[in-house]
Amino acid sequence: MSAPEQELAPDCLEIVCETAGTRLVVPPGTSILDAVRAAGLAVTAPCADGLCGACETWVLEGRPDHRDSLLSAEERASGETMLICVSRATTRLVLDL
Repeated sequence: MSAPEQELAPDCLEIVCETAGTRLVVPPGTSILDAVRAAGLAVTAPCADGLCGACETWVLEGRPDHRDSLLSAEERASGETMLICVSRATTRLVLDL
């Protein structure tokens, strides 16, 4: 039996890093990239402002809120990847991390 899920504070994101088996709560003002790095996951992001694409991550579940300047309209609409340095989410996300 698993422990009950914590209720999230408003504007916090729930991120599941599938490969690492880690659940993170990302507060407002903190990027997903910063949260996963703080959890000990090695993620590259030379620019950290949504321009280079180094942190592009596969989205396994959920709906990203794209805030980058790199992905095309079609890539954003598909929701298959996101740039975790600047983007947020409108739902719980499961990422291939």
